[in-house]
Amino acid sequence: MTGRASKLLAAAAAALALFVLVVFLLARFPEAMEDGAAKPILVHQILLLVFVGAGLIVHWRARPGKAIGQAALWLAIAGLLFAGYGFRDEAAAVWNRLAGELLPHRGVQRADGSITFAARKGGHFVVEADVDGVAIRFLVDTGASHVILSAGDARRLGYDLAALDYTRAYRTAGGTVFGAPVVLGAVTIGPIRMDGVQASVSAAAMGRSLLGMSFLNRLSGYRVAGGRLTLQAPR
Repeated sequence: MTGRASKLLAAAAAALALFVLVVFLLARFPEAMEDGAAKPILVHQILLLVFVGAGLIVHWRARPGKAIGQAALWLAIAGLLFAGYGFRDEAAAVWNRLAGELLPHRGVQRADGSITFAARKGGHFVVEADVDGVAIRFLVDTGASHVILSAGDARRLGYDLAALDYTRAYRTAGGTVFGAPVVLGAVTIGPIRMDGVQASVSAAAMGRSLLGMSFLNRLSGYRVAGGRLTLQAPR
């Protein structure tokens, strides 16, 4: 048998051995493949180890000393990959918390189905929501009876401002302001989703849309404490 054929045979044998090991582990721990989000990552890591392991065995036959060092490096990498897989939930929680601190309008989701937002300067809360597939940032306003859309955000949602009827009156500190009644298909904030939210498109100039009581009243609850706003998903 030639040297090349011997190496190919060794690689094939190594790949087969690793494949059998993977099949055994999956049969022993079937729950590892039940997580739909983690499944592609796990499969990718397994395939990577199979090919790398086969290559190391072939390299061992040619240069044993160098192969030992490379094997140690790949074992360390494999350990980190599997540790990352094992602690993926904890890592996701840390990333979620970090993102919430760096981007306060995104909020921090909690295990109980709530989401919290840190106050901006002046004590105001800005919340980013997905409204019918469009990301919109709202200023939370418990004094607003409805969700109020600025003209700019209404355009982004596809409303023809000239075709709306501005018949709903709101009393504000600056006087009476009119809005056009609309119904939002779906408003999603983190784990919270509400369909058919009553809203208005403001006829007056606004710097930011308002998240009012037509949304807040449908929550299980909301509270402000310690400079944070907590929204609780409906039951």
